[in-house]
Amino acid sequence: MIFARETSDSLTSLVKKVDATVAAHSKEKMGSFVVFCSDDESLKDKLADLAKKEDLKKVILSIDQPTGPPKYEVAKDAEVTVILYNQRKVMANHVFKKGELKDKDIEAIMADIPKILKKEEKKKDK
Repeated sequence: MIFARETSDSLTSLVKKVDATVAAHSKEKMGSFVVFCSDDESLKDKLADLAKKEDLKKVILSIDQPTGPPKYEVAKDAEVTVILYNQRKVMANHVFKKGELKDKDIEAIMADIPKILKKEEKKKDK
């Protein structure tokens, strides 16, 4: 699950990698979505264009109020928040202020993905 305030090249890079990973792990029932916390009226069209341009197949793009869903308490100064979870348990949480999300951070997020797959594999073994 990713919360974002606006689109950016680094966010797009992350979303593309997550989309490919979700596709590669469809047997594990992995899913992902991005919630854009914004009241920008043109965002719906921007996201449709982004999904088409980047050929996104698995990641769901959605829009919520600028503060985000209340129960998630998305940090006000966070530009991007990435939460990796399995069975409602958070396994990793990454938060970035505006301009902080870099390639090394994207790689760190991607490196954490096995944490959420591992539990699903154990469940299958039972």
